[in-house]
Amino acid sequence: MAIYDPFYAPDPAVLTQTYDFITATEVVEHLATPGAVFVRLAAQLVPGGYLGLMTKRVTSAEAFAGWHYIADPTHVSFFSEATFRWWAAEHHFTVEFPGADVVILQKPLPPATGT
Repeated sequence: MAIYDPFYAPDPAVLTQTYDFITATEVVEHLATPGAVFVRLAAQLVPGGYLGLMTKRVTSAEAFAGWHYIADPTHVSFFSEATFRWWAAEHHFTVEFPGADVVILQKPLPPATGT
């Protein structure tokens, strides 16, 4: 297991390795460029590896307007199931939502070669 946090565990070597599973709990809502970060994390996953994210999700425009989550000035990115489904499709990942705030993305395996 390796830990990376830009403030509390800033070990850049962690960002040069590959992993079977990467998790980010209550992180992605703080990212100014989440798409770029997702691509970088995806590149660090082995084929078939998992990216597990935990963040509150937007459920509707009406709910968003009164949502307590947007009152935190450090929350700069917001996601819905549709957002994660779109990203997964664009990058050929599978996506599951096993809990209210949980997203599991799986990197595809390379195509099987015939023998």
